[in-house]
Amino acid sequence: MTSSAQPPAGDSPTARQKRVWDKAAPTYDKQMALVEKIWFAGGREWLGRRAHGRVLEVAIGTGLNLPHYRSDTSVTGIELSPEMLVIARERATDLGRPVELREGDAERLPFGDASFDTVVCALSLCSIPDPAAAIAEMYRVLLPGGTLLLVDHIASSWPPIRAAQWLLERITIRAAGEHFTRRQLPLVQAAGFQVTETERLKAGTVERILARKPAAREAAA
Repeated sequence: MTSSAQPPAGDSPTARQKRVWDKAAPTYDKQMALVEKIWFAGGREWLGRRAHGRVLEVAIGTGLNLPHYRSDTSVTGIELSPEMLVIARERATDLGRPVELREGDAERLPFGDASFDTVVCALSLCSIPDPAAAIAEMYRVLLPGGTLLLVDHIASSWPPIRAAQWLLERITIRAAGEHFTRRQLPLVQAAGFQVTETERLKAGTVERILARKPAAREAAA
């Protein structure tokens, strides 16, 4: 989601994102509270109900999803920003929830193939520099038959809003690397996932996706 931090020129896209989110970390939860209530209400609960087994959350941020995971899941989180991770660790401690948290890049996940039953990514593919690479990595680390869960803002299905989003991007891409007219669904399908559940909300500006990595026998068919 949007940060008002302005990255310095000359960085790589990933380094710029790291600087943006490190700077935004102390006020991120407060900034997001009203936005989530109005725009993304129910999204984190939707993710938590569907996650199962060994869960990897990509771009876990400050850990806002942690309260919503079921007690029978084992959660690992990866995050580019060390300052975000500080807050996520505090949240996990306050919840009494064992969570493995690592600093790392969504485009190069530091995990072996077929390591997780579920991969979750919430409100982050909008600003990851190469979302196709990140989704390919999510596919790689999922077990055959595993579940991908995404929630993000996307290009509206209503042309006037989509035009406004495009104009807003002229500012947000430069300032924070954030896109408002991306849509993750085609990338999920291109990566080889089988999409089993989708829902668009808020004039088509929010999309929830549940997809499955084909089981080994299905992939071979």
